[in-house]
Amino acid sequence: MSEQPLEPTRLSAHEHNVTRKRVDANALDVTDRLTQAGYQAMLVGGCVRDLLLGVQPKDFDVATSATPEQVRHLFRRSRLIGRRFRIAHVRYGRDIIEVSTFRKSQSADEHDERRHDASGLILRDNVYGSLHEDAFRRDFTVNALYYDPISGEVLDFVGGLKDLAANQLRFIGEPRVRIREDPVRILRALRFQAKLGFSLDPAIKAELPETAQLLEAIPAARLFDEVLKLFMSGYAAKAWELLASSPLCAVLFPATPKAANLVRVAMANTDARIAENKPVTPGFLVAVLLWDDYLARSVTLEATHKPAEARALAASEAVAAQQQITAIPRRFSHFARDVWGLQGRLEKRQARSISRVFEHGRFRAAYDFLLFRAASDHSAELEEAATWWTIYQECEPDERDAMLDARRSAEPKPRRRRRRRRQNSAEQKPADS
Repeated sequence: MSEQPLEPTRLSAHEHNVTRKRVDANALDVTDRLTQAGYQAMLVGGCVRDLLLGVQPKDFDVATSATPEQVRHLFRRSRLIGRRFRIAHVRYGRDIIEVSTFRKSQSADEHDERRHDASGLILRDNVYGSLHEDAFRRDFTVNALYYDPISGEVLDFVGGLKDLAANQLRFIGEPRVRIREDPVRILRALRFQAKLGFSLDPAIKAELPETAQLLEAIPAARLFDEVLKLFMSGYAAKAWELLASSPLCAVLFPATPKAANLVRVAMANTDARIAENKPVTPGFLVAVLLWDDYLARSVTLEATHKPAEARALAASEAVAAQQQITAIPRRFSHFARDVWGLQGRLEKRQARSISRVFEHGRFRAAYDFLLFRAASDHSAELEEAATWWTIYQECEPDERDAMLDARRSAEPKPRRRRRRRRQNSAEQKPADS
């Protein structure tokens, strides 16, 4: 602790175009009211980093000397969340400002609320401290910058400004210790690397192999949340590239081929949709990431089951296997299974089922999935099916009828079974003489 500077580097925020005008009005209301109540309150983390980079933040977080209970008392429309890290959410309509209390970087008090397991993983961290102590318990130097909207200064205790200028991601403190405190920090490192385009500290890269195994101790539900942040923040294509080239991929997605073209195509499309403010669903990414596993299981099971039964069982097994690693909420697993189930019907385009497929609630997602498969596999059959469905959607009702008639004409006629005529036994007997 003696090596940690007590006084921060102070930067005039205005000189770097960091002004109150660029800060969310609700976040300013939170800091102003906390300050008026006698507490310290500043903006912290990614919002300060992005403001300094010239990027307008989407979210604004506040750090304060007030405890969560004191924040709750001061703001009527607020609630406390979290057990591992207790924080306050202050609500302004649909806008939520996250308010965290200054915490200590470490504590020697045996009776405080910090808990570690045998490997060093933090189980609970509600040990409150000073602004100085709070800076050193954060993860990355570039995420430990504070902006005081009252004084108009940016405060840096940990060398974050230097790393920001060098475009480098570096942990505060010893990487091995910080990762053991919370192995999920390595996924955050990849996410920020993908988002910011920064280089990763070589000391962090050196910890990747061992960190991959440490992730197995993280609850599956929390890993799913981190995976969503990794792939649904607008930088999925780069995030997958970084993940696939690391030892982490084999732990998080053991059944997904690292070089899968389908995954790359889908991740790029997800980024494009987010950039255009179009909706995206985790269920689609689940379908993409587990597609190869689902196919492989289907082929194996068809040796002992009817095709429909094999596909249903393969879907259940693929989802169940991934559930052991990253929990998948039921609504997303059902979404993926519907998308998989419609692929065969989209490919075959049997006239009697085309209308039902087109009216299916997951048709559009399944159609997009077919497009991605065609683009990634370069299969003539898939490209033909994708083109057919594209035309079918865009044409007029009478033209659709013509397309259906063409499909009926192209389909082989079902063979009719011949009925054996029963000859009347009386006809077979000779007439009485």
